[in-house]
Amino acid sequence: MTVVSVEGAAINLTNIQKVLWPEDGITKGDYIKYLVDISPYILKYLKGRPMVFTRYPDGIYGRSFYQKNCPGYAPEWIKTLSIKGSKREIKYIMIEDVKTLVWVGNQASIELHPWHSRADSLNYPDYAVFDLDPMENTDFNDALELAAALNKILALQGIKSYPKTSGATGLQVYVPLEPRYTYKQVQDFTHFFSAVVVDAFPKKATIVRQVKGRGGKLYMDYLQNIRGKTIVAPYSVRPRAGAPVSTPLNWDEVAGGRVNQKDYNIETIFDRLQKVGDPFSGVIEEKQNIDKILKYIEENRNQLKGF
Repeated sequence: MTVVSVEGAAINLTNIQKVLWPEDGITKGDYIKYLVDISPYILKYLKGRPMVFTRYPDGIYGRSFYQKNCPGYAPEWIKTLSIKGSKREIKYIMIEDVKTLVWVGNQASIELHPWHSRADSLNYPDYAVFDLDPMENTDFNDALELAAALNKILALQGIKSYPKTSGATGLQVYVPLEPRYTYKQVQDFTHFFSAVVVDAFPKKATIVRQVKGRGGKLYMDYLQNIRGKTIVAPYSVRPRAGAPVSTPLNWDEVAGGRVNQKDYNIETIFDRLQKVGDPFSGVIEEKQNIDKILKYIEENRNQLKGF
């Protein structure tokens, strides 16, 4: 065991030589160092939000499990937020500082999933998420093409959006919002524009929920916009060979197809940040109004497909 002092807190680090990514020789200690180094960038996307984690105590190929509830052995300085669910009350961890990030890393929490809404407005997300998930007959290049098209469609309505790699096989597009729309309204918004993309690319995209009904097309998943549902955070590492990182992109890169997911990992992300900065910061800084779109949806609900 190694004891480190972070922001005035003594943290017991255990098994830091444990290899979490076998092909790459990346240990838990390496991962914790990554979290410290990336903290100036990742913390703003975590602060103020209940967190869900995927833990891999035996490495990325070992057993894994989701964790929502803060364990009883957590230090008393860990900030939590209790939220009543349908079956029980859950005490969510809040990552407000570097010391909490380090403690979470020591739990081998590789995937960091923040809520779409903050603690002070839990019922009102401050961004919408489009999750573009390629199936067997589509690939990452299709995700780039469809994301670029989605951006153009949103831009025609004066709406800014921000893309990032999932760190796995797809892309996610975020639309920052004023935190005053319900999750149902935000889901209507993403449903509407996902359907527009499908109409424009019927051979490549689908919004069919059942996997067997998708025909191998890219799934425009608008159903991520549900209270309590989460997406992996920007700059979170994924449990895959190469330790890929969910990486914010510029729209010029997406439109030009100049993106290779394998280029963005736990080691290379810092060179990228030095060169291009953080293109995702608008997700936190922007607050957009979607009243016009929601009004259109409500007035034409009976004519819109699937509403």
